[in-house]
Amino acid sequence: MMKEALLYEKLPEQQVRCRLCAHGCRIAPGRRGLCGVRENRDGVLVTLVYGRPIAQHVDPIEKKPLFHFHPGSAAYSIATVGCNFRCAWCQNAEISQLPPGQSILGGQARPEDVVAAARQAHCQSIAYTYTEPTVFFEYAVDIARLAQTAGIANVIVTNGFMTSEMLDLFAPCLDAANVDLKAFRDDTYREYAGASLQPVLDTLVRLRQTKVWVEVTTLVIPEINDDPGELRALAEFISTELGPETPWHISRFFPHHRMSAVPPTPVPTLERARDTGREAGLHYVYFGNLRTRGSEDTLCPGCGCTLVERHGYGVLVSRLAAGQCTRCGTRIAGVGMDGPEVTRA
Repeated sequence: MMKEALLYEKLPEQQVRCRLCAHGCRIAPGRRGLCGVRENRDGVLVTLVYGRPIAQHVDPIEKKPLFHFHPGSAAYSIATVGCNFRCAWCQNAEISQLPPGQSILGGQARPEDVVAAARQAHCQSIAYTYTEPTVFFEYAVDIARLAQTAGIANVIVTNGFMTSEMLDLFAPCLDAANVDLKAFRDDTYREYAGASLQPVLDTLVRLRQTKVWVEVTTLVIPEINDDPGELRALAEFISTELGPETPWHISRFFPHHRMSAVPPTPVPTLERARDTGREAGLHYVYFGNLRTRGSEDTLCPGCGCTLVERHGYGVLVSRLAAGQCTRCGTRIAGVGMDGPEVTRA
């Protein structure tokens, strides 16, 4: 199911320039872009992963993490191989970090097959996740358009390093996004991810200007991005540019990939980051990878009562009515935050 890529321009001598992500790779005939899954074949850029999913699973929407988008619902999660980042701490390096020229791994599933599987599993949404959805955009957008027609929502979990052209094509099909804001310093992005910060910030602002619901995740890593001043600036950006109602997920780092010698994030560091987020005016700040009771609960910004109790990616209790706090009537930001009082593991 190899397919001609979208968003590229033809250059002299059969070279092409990809316009899918902010790298803007110039690709010679027979070569691939940085992502490893887009190849120049005689002056035509093709995607090597169309219809080739490497992972298909049914997940709780909270695992994305999306806490303010239909809490307690299921998401049909899908990914192909490849990524346009080279994060030193990558959690899915075995499927995202392809060595140059490696054969493309994955099964076969047409877009209509994915939508049918999501419907059969009673999923309220399809999530483009695990690796970077930008690099399998052609596949994702075809699935998303079919899903939209079928009444199934679409969500992405992304590093945000896409071009405005790609986002303009994708946004009309999207309902929610969790963007991984890895740091708030450009040199950190360049050294540890092989990318840059500004395109990610631009994507966040553009998403906020659409009807796409946005949540932000930051993996806090000791000595890399845990400086109090940097976290304060990051939290203030979310609050002022995206809005104080934007959820911020602060995740704990554990040793992985090329950073196996770095210790886990101390809990006090996460607690200081949470306090920083609240001081910046953010209404909803959550911990990730911590699993302590209460660290993932949604509190009412009006009266402080616990509205949604979560544990282990499950919604235990939801005390919302018509998207409002049942105690004080404060409206809780999000999509599908209108369920009655329920218990759901």
